[in-house]
Amino acid sequence: MTASTFDILDLGTVPYRAAWDLQHQHHERVVAGGTPTLLLLEHPPVLTLGRKARDGHNIIVTREYLASQHIEVLEIERGGDVTYHGPGQLVAYAIFPVGRKIVDFLRLLEQATIEALSTLGLPDARPNPGYAGVYVNDREVNGRVYGQKIASFGVAVKRHVALHGIGLNISTNLQHFDLIVPCGLTDTQMTSVQREYDLRGIDRTVRVPEAKQALADAFRDVFASYDWSIPVLTPTPPATAPLEREPASAR
Repeated sequence: MTASTFDILDLGTVPYRAAWDLQHQHHERVVAGGTPTLLLLEHPPVLTLGRKARDGHNIIVTREYLASQHIEVLEIERGGDVTYHGPGQLVAYAIFPVGRKIVDFLRLLEQATIEALSTLGLPDARPNPGYAGVYVNDREVNGRVYGQKIASFGVAVKRHVALHGIGLNISTNLQHFDLIVPCGLTDTQMTSVQREYDLRGIDRTVRVPEAKQALADAFRDVFASYDWSIPVLTPTPPATAPLEREPASAR
């Protein structure tokens, strides 16, 4: 299989639960040998809790307040802590074979995101060692330096195929991140492509369709020589009881 054979589907805006179900449908298909698929979409406002966030302590408002704002909270199977999805954030779910190369796969997701951001006019986008995600240059706020995170990552791998992926802030309502400690990081601020344009004096407005094209092109480039094979799943042999020796007197 070559990179030209992976599908890219633009789904528009999809409620999180519906997209979650759709991910699992594609996952089952890819596990069975179907074509790997990159899903590009936006979500209505929602908070998702990864495996590190089951108690939800990094949500800093009440659930009643979130309900009044029509912001759902869901526990999901990806790694990481709490994050926000909403309009203006480009979500990319790469339903790709990974095998045991999870770290390498995350590096490729970072590389594709960085390449897309460079296309969008932010050449300083970079990974942050020790953290999953993509950042732009740090910024001092009231005498304190904060990392500026522009894209969050969270991946689950089941039967050697990935679920979930990237949340890239394009023109996201960043005030919604004030409802949480994003990814549990207290020394980090969330930023977006549009915010970076505004703070840097770049006279430009970014639209999600433009960002989708940039990210799709970056995926085609970065995954051009990717190993698309899925390791053979070997069934675990059934447990057998040890053979008992006959008593000596019965021999």
